[in-house]
Amino acid sequence: MRGLLIRSPWIEKILTGRKSWEIRGSNTNIRGRIGLIRSGSGLIVGTCDLVGAEGPLSLAELRRNVSKHKIPLSELQGRLPYKKTFAWVLRDAKPLRKPVPYKHPPGAIIWVKLAESVSRRIK
Repeated sequence: MRGLLIRSPWIEKILTGRKSWEIRGSNTNIRGRIGLIRSGSGLIVGTCDLVGAEGPLSLAELRRNVSKHKIPLSELQGRLPYKKTFAWVLRDAKPLRKPVPYKHPPGAIIWVKLAESVSRRIK
């Protein structure tokens, strides 16, 4: 299983079901159940299904879908967050009752390949 690194406050919005698009600067072909890692914490705090990717998105498309990504309109004035902006579509997010620690590999910025022992604990 893979873990996706997400900063606060975005990860909390995903875990509470208020955010279904994770905005990134690249596309992804990864699909299925993933772990949700709070950046900088060393902890997996939830899981969700990564079901698709939309994009590259225009600024108009991003503005029309604020309810999905939760980036305030005031931060979308005149430019996209990335040169090419994609929405990774998330579903069925579930917080873990107790966060699970993992070993963060050097250089991991977006994805972490989780050890099998860790993956079993979050399924």
